[in-house]
Amino acid sequence: MEDTDATLMLREVLEIPAASERLLAQRAAFASVVERLRREEPRVLVACGRGSSGHAGLYLRYLAETRLGLLACSAAPSVFTAYRSRPDMRGVLYVVVSQSGRSPDLVATTEAARALGATTLAIVNDESSPVASAAELVLPLAAGAERSVAATKTVVASMIACAQIVAALAGDGPLAAAVSRMPERLASALACDWSAWSEALAAAPGAFVAARGYGLGSAREIALKLLEVLRLPAIGHSAAEFRHGPRSAVTPATPVLLLRQPDATAGGLDELARDLRSAGGAVFLAGGPDFLAGGKGGTLPWLGDGHPALDPVAMLAPAYRAIEAAARRKGLDPDSPPHLTKVTRTL
Repeated sequence: MEDTDATLMLREVLEIPAASERLLAQRAAFASVVERLRREEPRVLVACGRGSSGHAGLYLRYLAETRLGLLACSAAPSVFTAYRSRPDMRGVLYVVVSQSGRSPDLVATTEAARALGATTLAIVNDESSPVASAAELVLPLAAGAERSVAATKTVVASMIACAQIVAALAGDGPLAAAVSRMPERLASALACDWSAWSEALAAAPGAFVAARGYGLGSAREIALKLLEVLRLPAIGHSAAEFRHGPRSAVTPATPVLLLRQPDATAGGLDELARDLRSAGGAVFLAGGPDFLAGGKGGTLPWLGDGHPALDPVAMLAPAYRAIEAAARRKGLDPDSPPHLTKVTRTL
């Protein structure tokens, strides 16, 4: 039975597994996009998005460069909208990610990229939106209406869509199989109790989130939610850069969440966790050997190692749930942060 007293944010977080299942059920739309991209053979990928969608774009950049061997970067919309520059975009795959599809700068840059020779793909929740109309190719997220200002289920769906496309283009069977298992894994991830981190956030003056590689987009996304929902100064950093400046600002009162996936970056995360703990820091490590089985990995419950490119996406589910709980603990409304709206009308 649905909890009618639950916040919109919590309801939408709990819908994440079902939303991911709806996305993966769109086989015809997905096949059409992949077939076209195989014919195009782009030489560069440019990802465009604001806020949470920009974090999905960062995730796509890592996937494209590591799995496709395709040079990738993030778009700067002001190049098109403010500076009126018109770079040569022939041979470019321009991927715009958006929940609403209504941000004027995303519409304008997608139109410009298409006119300048790019193949344009919109990964968008509203397939009738202006951004979808501006792009040649559209992959709908099918996440359903999202009413909380803080985007959650659409962010996870966006990242899964990126992994699904890259797996198909790369002919990466293990990644494709892991994508197909995401609805089940996300349901299990939602059951992971991250209340220890949530409680630390409720009393903190600031917070840090760190990861590497595939996890960096998720780290920045979680930090954004701490800012939006908890009004808590927070920074999402690469763990490799953490010692260059952020490390000096860490105190026992500023919790650090580390996202660890089972790949070549794991050792650096473990080393950073040991360093911070030895200095008395409040460190919360997600990932590693099964927590409940008594492994030496995470301090937060986790599912055991899954696919390294998808574990950081699954970690968003318990993180969102913990942030929503911390907001209620602080007496804040997670659905309507002050001064924010669902559609950011930048141009």
